[in-house]
Amino acid sequence: MDHGDKLAAELAEKVNRYEKLLNSALEKADYAPIEKSHLHNVAEDFYTMALSYYKDGKHFMQINDLVNALVCFSYGHAWLDSGARLGLFDVDDDSLFTI
Repeated sequence: MDHGDKLAAELAEKVNRYEKLLNSALEKADYAPIEKSHLHNVAEDFYTMALSYYKDGKHFMQINDLVNALVCFSYGHAWLDSGARLGLFDVDDDSLFTI
Protein backbone atom coordinates (compact mmCIF):
# COMPACT_ATOMS: atom_id res chain seq x y z
CA MET A 1 0.00 0.00 0.00
CA ASP A 2 1.53 3.32 -1.02
CA HIS A 3 1.42 6.47 1.11
CA GLY A 4 -1.63 7.93 -0.69
CA ASP A 5 -3.65 4.73 -0.23
CA LYS A 6 -2.71 4.63 3.44
CA LEU A 7 -3.86 8.23 3.97
CA ALA A 8 -7.13 7.55 2.13
CA ALA A 9 -7.79 4.49 4.30
CA GLU A 10 -7.02 6.46 7.48
CA LEU A 11 -9.36 9.25 6.38
CA ALA A 12 -12.16 6.80 5.59
CA GLU A 13 -11.74 5.12 8.99
CA LYS A 14 -11.81 8.49 10.77
CA VAL A 15 -14.91 9.64 8.87
CA ASN A 16 -16.76 6.44 9.80
CA ARG A 17 -15.69 6.75 13.44
CA TYR A 18 -16.77 10.40 13.69
CA GLU A 19 -20.09 9.67 11.95
CA LYS A 20 -20.84 6.99 14.54
CA LEU A 21 -19.73 9.27 17.37
CA LEU A 22 -22.02 12.09 16.26
CA ASN A 23 -24.92 9.71 15.62
CA SER A 24 -24.58 8.28 19.13
CA ALA A 25 -24.31 11.75 20.65
CA LEU A 26 -27.46 12.87 18.81
CA GLU A 27 -29.33 9.88 20.25
CA LYS A 28 -28.21 10.66 23.82
CA ALA A 29 -28.56 14.44 23.88
CA ASP A 30 -31.75 15.09 25.85
CA TYR A 31 -32.81 18.68 26.39
CA ALA A 32 -32.13 19.76 29.97
CA PRO A 33 -34.04 23.06 30.28
CA ILE A 34 -37.77 23.15 30.90
CA GLU A 35 -39.81 23.15 27.72
CA LYS A 36 -41.20 26.69 27.74
CA SER A 37 -37.91 28.35 28.67
CA HIS A 38 -35.60 30.40 26.50
CA LEU A 39 -32.80 27.92 27.22
CA HIS A 40 -34.95 25.09 25.83
CA ASN A 41 -35.12 27.06 22.57
CA VAL A 42 -31.35 27.47 22.67
CA ALA A 43 -30.97 23.70 23.21
CA GLU A 44 -33.20 23.10 20.19
CA ASP A 45 -31.02 25.44 18.12
CA PHE A 46 -27.83 23.64 19.18
CA TYR A 47 -29.39 20.25 18.43
CA THR A 48 -30.70 21.44 15.06
CA MET A 49 -27.23 22.68 14.10
CA ALA A 50 -25.69 19.34 15.10
CA LEU A 51 -28.32 17.39 13.16
CA SER A 52 -27.86 19.61 10.10
CA TYR A 53 -24.11 19.01 10.15
CA TYR A 54 -24.78 15.27 10.51
CA LYS A 55 -27.03 15.27 7.45
CA ASP A 56 -24.50 17.32 5.49
CA GLY A 57 -21.76 14.90 6.50
CA LYS A 58 -23.81 11.95 5.27
CA HIS A 59 -24.33 13.77 1.95
CA PHE A 60 -20.59 14.36 1.60
CA MET A 61 -19.96 10.68 2.33
CA GLN A 62 -22.35 9.73 -0.48
CA ILE A 63 -20.46 11.85 -3.00
CA ASN A 64 -17.11 10.60 -1.63
CA ASP A 65 -16.00 14.00 -0.30
CA LEU A 66 -14.55 12.58 2.88
CA VAL A 67 -12.71 15.71 3.99
CA ASN A 68 -15.91 17.76 4.12
CA ALA A 69 -17.77 14.83 5.70
CA LEU A 70 -15.20 14.75 8.50
CA VAL A 71 -15.49 18.51 8.95
CA CYS A 72 -19.28 18.28 9.21
CA PHE A 73 -19.23 15.45 11.73
CA SER A 74 -16.64 17.28 13.81
CA TYR A 75 -18.58 20.56 13.80
CA GLY A 76 -21.83 18.77 14.56
CA HIS A 77 -20.31 17.07 17.56
CA ALA A 78 -18.84 20.37 18.73
CA TRP A 79 -22.35 21.88 18.84
CA LEU A 80 -23.59 19.03 21.04
CA ASP A 81 -20.50 18.94 23.22
CA SER A 82 -20.56 22.67 23.86
CA GLY A 83 -24.30 22.46 24.58
CA ALA A 84 -23.63 19.72 27.12
CA ARG A 85 -20.96 21.87 28.79
CA LEU A 86 -23.42 24.78 28.95
CA GLY A 87 -26.07 22.57 30.56
CA LEU A 88 -28.39 22.54 27.56
CA PHE A 89 -28.31 18.75 27.33
CA ASP A 90 -28.72 16.20 30.08
CA VAL A 91 -25.94 13.74 29.31
CA ASP A 92 -23.91 11.31 31.38
CA ASP A 93 -21.64 9.63 28.84
CA ASP A 94 -18.13 10.97 29.18
CA SER A 95 -16.98 8.97 26.17
CA LEU A 96 -19.28 11.08 23.94
CA PHE A 97 -19.24 14.41 25.77
CA THR A 98 -16.79 16.53 27.71
CA ILE A 99 -18.54 16.45 31.07
